[in-house]
Amino acid sequence: QVQLVESGGGLVQAGGSLRLSCAASGRTFRTYIMGWFRQAPGKEREFVAGRNWSGGSTRYAESAKGRFTISRDNVKNTVYLQMNSLKPEDTAVYYCAASLASTVVSTIGAYDYWGQGTQVTVSS
Repeated sequence: QVQLVESGGGLVQAGGSLRLSCAASGRTFRTYIMGWFRQAPGKEREFVAGRNWSGGSTRYAESAKGRFTISRDNVKNTVYLQMNSLKPEDTAVYYCAASLASTVVSTIGAYDYWGQGTQVTVSS
């Protein structure tokens, strides 16, 4: 069982940066693939980034490549999403999720545990 709590969302101007954090409970944190997803109003939830425990495998959505970086601290049981050069279209609720899949996957159904989400709003 894993419980996830996101933080770090807020209001930022276009071009700015935010770092989201996701604190996980559970002694087996390092065994999970960790991912970030987002859901904008009226849209489906979509994959943003994912990472395995060692960092040897990461995956990004095309919209996130070059601007977002996912990292994790397996001692602190925390995963981060550094978001730079933010755009108004990045406005969404951001969720972290944990998966027992053997590789980083982007499908929502592969993730077993979800946080409650944190709002990110980018103004133009």
